[in-house]
Amino acid sequence: MTVAEETEVTLEVGQRTELPALPDPAGPHREREMHAILEIGVRGPSGAPHATPAPGTGSALAEVLIVDTSRSMLHPPAKLHAAKDATVAAVRMLPFGTAFAVLAGRFDATVVHPGPGRQVLAVARPGEREAAERAVRLLDADGGTAIGAWLDLARRLLKDQPAPVKHVLLLTDGRNEHDHRSRRPLETVLDACAGQFVCDAWGIGDDWDAELLLAITRRLHGRARAVRRESELTAAYEELIAGLLGTAVPELRIRLTPTTPGTVIRQVKQVVPNEQELRPVPAGPGGRAAEYVTRAWGDEVRHFQVVLTADPAGRESGEELQLAAVEIVVPGVRRPLRLPPPRPILVRWTDDPLDASRQHPGVRRHELYQRASAAVAQAYRAWLRGADGRETADRELARALALAAELGDAQLLGALRLIESAPGTGRVRPGLKDVDWQHLILSSALTTPPEPPSGEGRRGPAGAGAGRGGTAGERGQAAGVSGTAGPAGRAVGRPVAPESGDPGSRDGGGAAVTGVGGGGTGGGGAVSGGAVPGAGRGGVAPDGVGSGGAGRGGVVPDGVGPGGAAPAGAGSGGAGSGGAGLVDASLAGSGPGGEGPADADPADRSPDYAAPDYAAPDHAAPGGMGADRAGTPGSPGPGAVRAAGAGAVPRPGAAGPALPVRPDGLIECPECRWLGPADSVYCGGDCGRLLRGASA
Repeated sequence: MTVAEETEVTLEVGQRTELPALPDPAGPHREREMHAILEIGVRGPSGAPHATPAPGTGSALAEVLIVDTSRSMLHPPAKLHAAKDATVAAVRMLPFGTAFAVLAGRFDATVVHPGPGRQVLAVARPGEREAAERAVRLLDADGGTAIGAWLDLARRLLKDQPAPVKHVLLLTDGRNEHDHRSRRPLETVLDACAGQFVCDAWGIGDDWDAELLLAITRRLHGRARAVRRESELTAAYEELIAGLLGTAVPELRIRLTPTTPGTVIRQVKQVVPNEQELRPVPAGPGGRAAEYVTRAWGDEVRHFQVVLTADPAGRESGEELQLAAVEIVVPGVRRPLRLPPPRPILVRWTDDPLDASRQHPGVRRHELYQRASAAVAQAYRAWLRGADGRETADRELARALALAAELGDAQLLGALRLIESAPGTGRVRPGLKDVDWQHLILSSALTTPPEPPSGEGRRGPAGAGAGRGGTAGERGQAAGVSGTAGPAGRAVGRPVAPESGDPGSRDGGGAAVTGVGGGGTGGGGAVSGGAVPGAGRGGVAPDGVGSGGAGRGGVVPDGVGPGGAAPAGAGSGGAGSGGAGLVDASLAGSGPGGEGPADADPADRSPDYAAPDYAAPDHAAPGGMGADRAGTPGSPGPGAVRAAGAGAVPRPGAAGPALPVRPDGLIECPECRWLGPADSVYCGGDCGRLLRGASA
């Protein structure tokens, strides 16, 4: 058996090992918590879909498709037509021998195929698929919505199925308004269904409830999604079924075994690609270990957060100990499988409060996502209050935008901008519908992987013009850049986003390679949104080479931070871009360095350049570039000035004194006393105010 024919599972543990040996007498009483991020990946062999059953093993997939047929599906009729088309498309994709059923949901649930009253699943074969299609085409809509009854019937149908992948695909256009008419409420049904199958839930139309879909999928280890147009549903279903057929590992268990007296497992949850609480099941003799079940793995990487509490009694400071062992268990394996060795979760007791206060970047990232999601929820609730909640809705939307920028999450930023009245205003757009907020709530529940640990930043592939990583003090925050050197001090290629680095890191881009135009692709290790807003600058082009940041000043979202600094008299000092796509007059063209050339052309950039998400208004020249000249050091280009209308949200990086950094490396918001990393742009506490530029 070759490695290429195996399914491989990988495991990495990321953490800060330091915990305080002594409690902070001035701080709140808290147990000493160790947070670790588990990065687990599955990579299957190339070839046929992984869910294809091995000979003699039966069906690899059991599928139940639930169609909402309540009366509201006829308003408009396009919803029911789309539901039928998508369900038929999904049935056609099921491999020969797959066990399946189609249910219709109203006040209760009925089996559309293989037929009413049947308590067994059909088996996919040509005649059976055609019969299912005919039954689906005859569906009509009436009655109400009681989703608990629908899922309970699916549970009973799947209960005795031997297939390793049991899946329910639920579609609804409404809210669980008639749960009281079910024999069992939804919460009780979810408890009964947990661990029995995976459920993906979809919304269609204008009246579905994002929080309901998320509650179902978080409990049943699926994902909540929705379509904006009915015509998109069939393609979405086909993509989902194709993913199911690519399942490489039906069930994967995370086994945690405490190895030090006093260690207690407090929590395990999935944090990427969405948040899901995991509940322990007993593991092995002795009762020390616990297993956490995850399901339906394709070729993918997921991240999990583990929280342990530990006792330093009898331990010396500086001594590194193993708190727990992490092991991957895959039961019922039918194919060649390569598992990783167990990994330790460590602790080092320290008397240094600064060491003990540092967070792993993955833990910090998940906290930012939680704050962004909470800000979206608060903005929605305020919006529901109409004019009375307008100010709160605007403030919370601005906070969510700032957090999304700090995360560098383009998907979330794009979803938030659909709610924002105009780029950079931080105000809620008038004329929104409730469904617009529901889509945003779903988007805010999706997460992207955290940055790699310090010193392991991604780099562009080797080649002429490739930027180097940061110097020793930058701790992995610099980005490498792919591409080859272009003419006249420019390089061709696409910037590669940097890693976040530690709180307090300052330099976003690596120094340009001497003698290579603009320091590699796009110049000077150009930053493309990965750096913490306000915390980076463009790479410095040495020896008077080209544009010192490739004319885009490090490309930080919203024009955060100064332009890429060129040595005095060495070209354009960020080509007058002043931070790329600036929208505030106070920032435009403010990159330090030599004065830009009079003939600088704002459109003269690499054709593959990836522009940041924050775009300048139509009447502003790009990135602080004047209409007829590049911006001079510290002054805005004339084409970039815009009026900062009433209520405009100050952008990160605004001029003003910085807040003092405490001995523990944190800063304190002068308004609500929130403590956060020194490179924070906005307060993450109750007030959400701008910190850069705030008075000390």
